Amino acid sequence: MAATRISDKEIERLSFEMRELAYNLWWSWHPSAQQIFKELSPFFWEDSNHNPVEVINWISGNELRGRLQDEEYCEKVRSVCKSFREYIKKKDTWGAKNASALTRGPVAYFSAEFGLHESLRIYSGGLGILSGDHAKAASDLGLPFIGIGLFYRQGYFLQQLSADGWQQELYPSCDPAKLPLTLVRDKKGNPIVCSVEIGHTSVSFQAWVAHVGRIQVYLLDTNLSQNDERSRLLTAHVYGGDQSTRVGQEIVLGIGGVRLLRKLGISPSVFHMNEGHSAFLTLELLREQLHNGKPLRTAEEYVRQHCVFTTHTPVQAGHDRFDRGLMEGMFSKFLGSLDMNINQPMQHGRVHPDDWNETFTMTVLALRMSRNANGVSALHGKTSIEMWKGLYPGMPEEKIQIGHVTNGVHTTGWASPRASQFWTVHLGPRWVEKLMDANFWHKVIDSDKISDGELWSLRTSLRRELIEFARKSLREQHLRHGGDGLTIFDNLLSPDALTIGFARRFATYKRAPLFFRDFRWAIQVLTNKERPVQIIFAGKAHPRDDAGKMFIQEIANISKRVDLFGKVVFIENYDINVARYLISGADVWLNTPRRPMEASGTSGQKVVLHGGLNVSTMDGWWREAWDGKNGFKIGEDKSHGDEHAQDEADASALRSVMDNEVIPLFYDRGKDGIPHKWLKRVRHAIATLLPVYNTDRMVVEYTKKYYLPKK
Repeated sequence: MAATRISDKEIERLSFEMRELAYNLWWSWHPSAQQIFKELSPFFWEDSNHNPVEVINWISGNELRGRLQDEEYCEKVRSVCKSFREYIKKKDTWGAKNASALTRGPVAYFSAEFGLHESLRIYSGGLGILSGDHAKAASDLGLPFIGIGLFYRQGYFLQQLSADGWQQELYPSCDPAKLPLTLVRDKKGNPIVCSVEIGHTSVSFQAWVAHVGRIQVYLLDTNLSQNDERSRLLTAHVYGGDQSTRVGQEIVLGIGGVRLLRKLGISPSVFHMNEGHSAFLTLELLREQLHNGKPLRTAEEYVRQHCVFTTHTPVQAGHDRFDRGLMEGMFSKFLGSLDMNINQPMQHGRVHPDDWNETFTMTVLALRMSRNANGVSALHGKTSIEMWKGLYPGMPEEKIQIGHVTNGVHTTGWASPRASQFWTVHLGPRWVEKLMDANFWHKVIDSDKISDGELWSLRTSLRRELIEFARKSLREQHLRHGGDGLTIFDNLLSPDALTIGFARRFATYKRAPLFFRDFRWAIQVLTNKERPVQIIFAGKAHPRDDAGKMFIQEIANISKRVDLFGKVVFIENYDINVARYLISGADVWLNTPRRPMEASGTSGQKVVLHGGLNVSTMDGWWREAWDGKNGFKIGEDKSHGDEHAQDEADASALRSVMDNEVIPLFYDRGKDGIPHKWLKRVRHAIATLLPVYNTDRMVVEYTKKYYLPKK
């Protein structure tokens, strides 16, 4: 029987829809959508860091039409495009049912970075990843939501290690024409250009929009010909440059972000400041009210009623602080338009308003000018109250209005293709709609829907994928240094060994080398032939953090020891793609922050769907998630006053939990070779953690507690 010919009209329609889909990051959390672009050109898919815009631009129209003549491929494209259309057009979303009040004015979510996909390098770490996941969940929930960020043309740096293990930073420029971004234009097709005052200079900026499912994220860009060189470079790097560059970036983000929204005709009902970088938006809102003739106190109260603030930093040194001279210089023109001197804004940014020796702090400005504020875990909320109680003199700590919303992760966005397929096969495609349904996951895990054999098969496959990815990455690193003898990488790491993952920013408080504090013990554990253990590291240190770079160098040098070669590895250039392999392939996710310095942490939440278990100090999200059976804790739920004593105690506790719990349980095998008791813990972790620590729950909580108007 002859195959049915695909009509020219359908081929043209699908060609158009594929190009349209390439510019909506919906594909970034739908493996079937990624697959149709990958099949067009596996080479360009990998070479572009999985960017469908580059793939579709490399493929000629004739070639695309030719590929669509294949019925099997065409059917895949039909199915993906149909799913995308249904997603975009769906009306009965959670937001439509529960947050209809926001349709009159969306949430405007300001963040200095958005971790949306590995090809869009406008993020550095956890803050950006959280922002990207927040945006995707807002889309899934159908929440009226707008994101505001910056387009960093050179992004965060690409990381390479020198031959001696020292981090080196590279800053290649990004071409927005090759990214899933569209220049924001007016109805006549002209680019929309706004401006802000920085010092005595008027700095112009345009905006790029990233379509993220149903919502938009606008990214501001000062790289315009009418600006001077310094102004054009304001948005070159994530957190780049000196203090004046930082203030300039934050003026563009906060003040410029509000002005762009006004130019677009968008009137948000609430402005959500994700960390203090965008707090200058409150000054722009204040300026608007004063220009409308409102008295100062009335204007200030208006701003407070329209702003909410999330803090992410539990240490004083992590908050942006600027001295009076810098603030006066950078705001001279802006303040002139308000007929104000610098004293008024400085008071808003000081814990003690009249202390002229105190610097201006962005977090203080955000706290003073918001109706609600929150930390990102229960412990962090308490820590934030302790840090900022000086803002509320005479008020009992229990009355201070700094709450908490514990972070989550966008589960489907972090699911590896294999894991996503596994759950779809066993639970049906609608499991993605059950992420907050604890009863669903308890029933699934406790039923016979998934056998231990099937669950262990998933774990074995994911571990193999991680190891092969690590071998490929390490082979490339070796070649870059002029190495040969590549066959040594063929047996690097073992697909049967207990595999520990450690990947995150190499800030010193995260204590990456803690596993090696007793080096003799570490060698014994890692070279045990009967119960093999291996550990894979990845992560970047801030370019100005030499202490963090020394930690990377220490790990890199340990990995080169003859007795540990192939047991300890460091993968360069940590990004979302590297993270996805690590969080899916690791049996154990190691998290060792010095308590209480990890505000929340979310990397460990990403392992749950993949059948991984957490081994963590009692900090951030883990201290409220751990129940004694869903993972392993390091140390007790308390802090030491002395850092050295805390490090010693936590290192000892880590050794104890590895020796007495983790390793014995993993290698306690039945006659079938399966670690049934280990998998029982994995099942309990999925049932108790997955329905709670996701961004659907998190965004719902933000909406109910902070976004919706109080009745």
